[in-house]
Amino acid sequence: MRKLLSLRHWKNTFSLIFRLLKSRHVALTDKLLFVVPVALYWVLPDALPFIPIDDIAVTMIVAEWFARRMGRKYNIM
Repeated sequence: MRKLLSLRHWKNTFSLIFRLLKSRHVALTDKLLFVVPVALYWVLPDALPFIPIDDIAVTMIVAEWFARRMGRKYNIM
């Protein structure tokens, strides 16, 4: 829990995501696993009123999942 509240952790997470998204070694489908859900939730939050989570919270949840999964898959961690 303490790690999730750390600014250093989120800085490292988002820098890893940036490296993953611009890497040529990561498949386009893997990149879309992060970009599409986050973009849709940012664009269409009112279409999903039954999910009372803020846009940034959804982005951070998906970012944490994406960074862990792709970091392990492509050995970039």
